[in-house]
Amino acid sequence: MRPFLLSLSFAFFSFNLSADNLNSGDTSWILTSTALVLFMTLPGLALFYGGLVRSKNVLSVLMQCFSIACLISVCWVVYGYSLAFKGDGAFIGNLSAMFLNGVERDSMSGSLPESVFVSFQMTFAIITPALVVGAFAERMKFSAMCIFSVVWFTLVYLPACHMVWGGGYLGNKGVIDFAGGLVVHATCGLGALVAAIYLGKRKGFNVSPLPPHNRTMVMIGASMLWVGWFGFNAGSAVAADGSAGMAMLVTHISAAVGALTWMGIEWIKSGKATIVGISTGMVAGLATITPASGTVGPAGALLIGLLAGSVCFYATQMVKSYYEIDDSLDVFPVHGVGGMLGIVMLAIVGNPDGFLGSGAAGISEDGAFAQLLLQLEGIFVIGLWTIIATYIILRSINMFTTIRVSNEAEEEGLDINEHNEHGYSL
Repeated sequence: MRPFLLSLSFAFFSFNLSADNLNSGDTSWILTSTALVLFMTLPGLALFYGGLVRSKNVLSVLMQCFSIACLISVCWVVYGYSLAFKGDGAFIGNLSAMFLNGVERDSMSGSLPESVFVSFQMTFAIITPALVVGAFAERMKFSAMCIFSVVWFTLVYLPACHMVWGGGYLGNKGVIDFAGGLVVHATCGLGALVAAIYLGKRKGFNVSPLPPHNRTMVMIGASMLWVGWFGFNAGSAVAADGSAGMAMLVTHISAAVGALTWMGIEWIKSGKATIVGISTGMVAGLATITPASGTVGPAGALLIGLLAGSVCFYATQMVKSYYEIDDSLDVFPVHGVGGMLGIVMLAIVGNPDGFLGSGAAGISEDGAFAQLLLQLEGIFVIGLWTIIATYIILRSINMFTTIRVSNEAEEEGLDINEHNEHGYSL
């Protein structure tokens, strides 16, 4: 028995030496958060988007979200993680970790196994191009969508991720983006706007209503997004600590207030409250609090949720009715406008000494105005690059293959024309 105990003690001691500063609590939480963020895309976002389109296109949206998850996972392993998080370039990393070279069982990233950090960040990389799908739903060819998603991920998402989170230009300057207001929501929102304008309107836009075909599916998908978003925001603390706890709390507050605000405005304007409205307001509240969830406190979250529900509601009306841009599922006014609004608001309500400062932390020691200027610079840099790169990508793809389906295919539906399947039994 004694030799066995000695061997066990030696093995345990050896594990501790190799594990370095491994924190089992942090690791457990980020493992859970990784599953939650993937749950946001599959099935959350897929069902949310699938319910919002017409029945003849529901499978096309589900297929797009599922395929993007697979494509981006492979790209992340081959080169994405390396370009985002390795190297000290100002705008992009290097290829020293291609095929996850050097990521071993005992390699560490802070208090986590590096494999856990790789997996967690992979889920962010997956959902960002998947969100763009909502802008061109019901009219982009599947083959073009696959090419666009991979190239856009490479040329837009990876530089943004490195600049903000990977030790690049914006992060080093002091720009704060706790969980993805710039990296995820600004990039996907602005990319979606460019894609919607480039592809043009769907047949029947502004002529006849193009209503969601399954509002039950919309509510179920939105609810999954709400639950998964706790991993998205609270997981971005990369620790099981007070920052994660506060991020979870303010995330929930903003989602609830955003949903109620959107529903209230819609109720006053049309006389009815709708499930699509309250669900969209919830997503707006989540997108807006995302960059600020590590900085603001509960009072700040109440204000951000109120602004999210109202500003994003009117942005949606402006994009569709005034500018007549067919951003099919409102990606830009909800995610783009919401994400950039949160980037700005964290400088205003994230000051511990401010009026809404209870629970707030983390802005520049030079004060709110100095932090605001940094945040605006972040929006400008990421926004300009996203717009230019997205347009070039679309234009380049269109030189080699047709991006938009034919009028006949659009009329009949992408499910049967692109995938030879029906979403429902006939």
